[in-house]
Amino acid sequence: MQQCYLQVVEEMASKNAVVIFSNSTCCMCHAIKRLLCGMGVNPTVYELDNYNTTWQQALFTLLANSSSDLPVVFIGGKLLGSMDTIMAAHINGTLVPLLKDAGALWL
Repeated sequence: MQQCYLQVVEEMASKNAVVIFSNSTCCMCHAIKRLLCGMGVNPTVYELDNYNTTWQQALFTLLANSSSDLPVVFIGGKLLGSMDTIMAAHINGTLVPLLKDAGALWL
């Protein structure tokens, strides 16, 4: 059953340039959404507190040995990761090129 959720997650993530799986009460999720929106990105956000826990378990399976925290961010249909990965990409300068390649930024 979880495999079905994984396929649906990947399909949802492939339909938009930037997709965030989030929780509406999570401060880390809020920070990532603010970071991306502040850069001019208009991410598609799925708030997982509106879904059952199997969605979150499927996302954590995709993260594998990475952290099992929300948010989970996809850029260009590819899993980038959670908060630590996004912040590292932002700090080291690789986030903007990824966003441009995905068509989420035009500058």
